[in-house]
Amino acid sequence: MADPSFDVVSKVDRQEADNALNQAAKELSTRFDFRGVNADISWAGEEAVTIVADTEERVRAALEVFKEKLVKRHISLKSFDAGEPELSGKAYRIKGTIVQGIEQDKAKQISKYLRDEAPKGIQAQIQGDQLRVTGKKKDALQDAIALLKNKDFGIALQFTNYR
Repeated sequence: MADPSFDVVSKVDRQEADNALNQAAKELSTRFDFRGVNADISWAGEEAVTIVADTEERVRAALEVFKEKLVKRHISLKSFDAGEPELSGKAYRIKGTIVQGIEQDKAKQISKYLRDEAPKGIQAQIQGDQLRVTGKKKDALQDAIALLKNKDFGIALQFTNYR
C-alpha cells in the first residue's frame, strides 16, 4: 500500500473568478459614483483582467470593487496580481492576472521549508505546477499542512488529494 500523501496546489476556480468579475461589472454600471466615468471591467484573455475608467481615482476604486468581489467568492487576493494604472488614450487602464499554479522557484522554496521544518519522514516532490507531499504517518502530514498554512509564501495554497 502506498504511503499517505496530499498535493499542494495554487488554483483558482475559473467560474468563481468569472462570477466575481460579472458582479463587479454590474456594480460599476449601477453605482452612483461610477456614473459618467466609463468604468468597465472585462476579461482580456484566459487569465487576464482589464479595468478601464476615465480617471486614475475611479480606476483604482473599480479595482477595489473587483477585489471585494473576489474575497466574497473565497478567492485569495494572493492569487490576483494587479498592475499600476497607466494612461491609455483618454482613459486609465489597470491590467491584472489571475495566478494559477506554483512557479518552480516557489515550489523549491516550499519543498526546502518542509525539509527543514516538517516532522521526519516527510518528502515533497515537485510535479509540474504542484507539489506532492508524502509521509509514513497521516499525523505528520497534518502537521506539514499546519506548517504550510502558518507560513506566507506569497501565493494562495490549497491542499488536495489527501489520502
